[in-house]
Amino acid sequence: MKGSGSKEIIYIHLNIASQYTMSFGIVFRDFVKSLSTDLNNVLLLKHQFDDSDFNMHTLLDYVEKENIHQLLKEDVYEYGDFCWMDFEDTDGLNELEAQEIAELLYLGHSKQHLREPFYSKLNNQYVYLSHDDGWFNKIYYRYIQDFYHILGNIVALKLSRLKSEKAFFYLKKGKDFPSVPTDIIASFKEKMKEGMVISLSKAVQTRTRVEIPVWVVGDYVNMDEMYDDYTSHLSQPPSGQIVFDKKTREWSTVFR
Repeated sequence: MKGSGSKEIIYIHLNIASQYTMSFGIVFRDFVKSLSTDLNNVLLLKHQFDDSDFNMHTLLDYVEKENIHQLLKEDVYEYGDFCWMDFEDTDGLNELEAQEIAELLYLGHSKQHLREPFYSKLNNQYVYLSHDDGWFNKIYYRYIQDFYHILGNIVALKLSRLKSEKAFFYLKKGKDFPSVPTDIIASFKEKMKEGMVISLSKAVQTRTRVEIPVWVVGDYVNMDEMYDDYTSHLSQPPSGQIVFDKKTREWSTVFR
């Protein structure tokens, strides 16, 4: 399957205790576009980006905020492993102790944390660890509320893209889907803790509504296995729906 379903579904397994998600179907460009504020400087833990700067203290590459647009042009899926964290300024990088640098190297190598991966010296908000970007992404959030906001934006982005590419949904000309509000996304928290698929391609539309089904499929690291389990659930009623009202342009939920 390797990325072939990344346009049609979003899989999320939410771990609130450790402040991370594991996902399929979320890509770097959409993640950055969905942030509430511009992405800060980026410390590259695993990458193949040629236009980065080098920090002598950590012996790691980084990208300054004003050059993030260059990184966004890259096909980071082709990198294989693509791992980074944001940071405030290079002074903070230069203050990191050997143990902290070792923790960063371990993060990039194993995609596991030795301790909570948020550093006051860096003031980082995210740790983004991916393999074949969009196929397996593990993202840590300093504030888990940011995840709900980002996912709401990504759902709207991907739906609007499907509408544009395939005339998938009928909306008034020039209209895209608005972001799904944070409280709507957060209402699926318990299902996401079990491992949930948002199935964009199986959305059903009527004259007045678009109904996006979700299924609880379980906790997966191997996304091929996740996708197989998801397809086996398609014959069953969904666990809930995210619903868009075309007239009011508002979102709501249905739970089962």
